[in-house]
Amino acid sequence: MMPGAVIIGAGPGIGRSVARRFAKEGLAVALVSRTGNDLGLEGVLSYRADCADEGELRAALDAAAGELGTPDVVVYNAAIIRPDTPGEVSARAQLDAWAVNVVGALVAAAHVAPAMARRGSGTFIVTGGMPEPKACYVSLSLGKAGVRTLVTMLDEEYGPSGVHVASVTVAGPVAPGTDFDPDDIAGHYWRLHTQPRERWEQEILHAGTAPAPAP
Repeated sequence: MMPGAVIIGAGPGIGRSVARRFAKEGLAVALVSRTGNDLGLEGVLSYRADCADEGELRAALDAAAGELGTPDVVVYNAAIIRPDTPGEVSARAQLDAWAVNVVGALVAAAHVAPAMARRGSGTFIVTGGMPEPKACYVSLSLGKAGVRTLVTMLDEEYGPSGVHVASVTVAGPVAPGTDFDPDDIAGHYWRLHTQPRERWEQEILHAGTAPAPAP
């Protein structure tokens, strides 16, 4: 089977740009989203799953692996992004956001990283954000802090077996033609995936002051 990339939380911003970038580099691409949309990209596989539903997420990952084999790279890009101040939303809403922002990433990693580790290679990248917590984005700030900690723990667990676990922290609103252009941001994901082991980075911060490195 040819090298494959699985993008979880594949939407019209970073998800589509990362999918295009990996496809351009010759990888087969599978998209996992709540709608199962192929985002208008030719030749990609698409699967429907709610990232907060463990059974659906695992089933979609199994379906993708059935077509692509153990993926070379998995990108977890799912998130609930909304403004909320302390106490503004219910505990249930906070838990629902945490399920997507953090637990889904944990489930995905636990599902795919062991096979990568047995093979001795693979990349698992999580889209991060909120490098500084903000009281007007409580659930997102908590979620991205959780993701940062999760990446550290996954690296501890799977890094010694050859799995590169990292995050791309995006410090602003993503929009084409801005300092946070998704095509520029996608370059970071490819750079992380292709880094030699002795130069692995665990986090890349896209602060919007400079474009991603040239391919």
